[in-house]
Parts: sequence; C-alpha cells; structure tokens
Amino acid sequence: MAHYRELTVWQKAIELVILVYRYTAGFPVTEQYGLTSQMRRAAVSIPSHIAEGSRRRGKDTRHFLLIAFGSGSELETQFEVSKRLKYGDEPLRLQAEFLLDEVMRMRTRWSTLSAFTTYYVLRTTY
Repeated sequence: MAHYRELTVWQKAIELVILVYRYTAGFPVTEQYGLTSQMRRAAVSIPSHIAEGSRRRGKDTRHFLLIAFGSGSELETQFEVSKRLKYGDEPLRLQAEFLLDEVMRMRTRWSTLSAFTTYYVLRTTY
C-alpha cells in the first residue's frame, strides 16, 4: 500500500483529531483526566491505526483498520456523553461528528474489498 499520508481517510482522520482537540479544550478542567483525555486518545488512535495498518499486509492490515473503526465507535459514544453533559462548543461538536461519520463510512467500505480495491477506496476523495 502507498504511503499512508496519501490516504484520504487518514487525512480526514487527522482533521478529526484537530477538531476533537479544539472541542475538548472547552471542557471543564475537572475532565482533564476523564472525558477530555479519553476523547483525545480515541481520536488519535484512528489515524494512528490507519497508518500502522497501511504498513502491514493481509490480515494484519484488516486488524489495524478494525481497531481504528473501534476507536471511532468509542468516539461516537463519547460525543454523545459530552453532548448530554452540555460540554464544549456545539458547532465544533457537530462539525467533528460529521467528519467522524465520514471517516466511519469510508471504513465500512473496507471490510468487503480486495487489497487493491481497498487501496483505491482509501485514496479516493468523497
């Protein structure tokens, strides 16, 4: 697979990390080691595992992409918790949730594709 920095899904996941950091900056200080930390770690995990998976072959690639997908699911839940607690800036949250949904939809397509097709889909801009 080509360099992970060329993958559209990785690029969008990096944008998501930046949005999550900006969003969680508005959380109460008491959440620094709680929800703030969890959301940031989950967000960073997505592009990190995409990058690692892009350097692997076969089942290893799929394994790391599944971990990235799991981190995305964690982040979806954490957005819901932060929404219910009324933490952070709502427009930032909505923007980040939209981007997370886009990344997750890209990931969903990976599971049924061959290695060549997966490479093409990951590089394609949606």
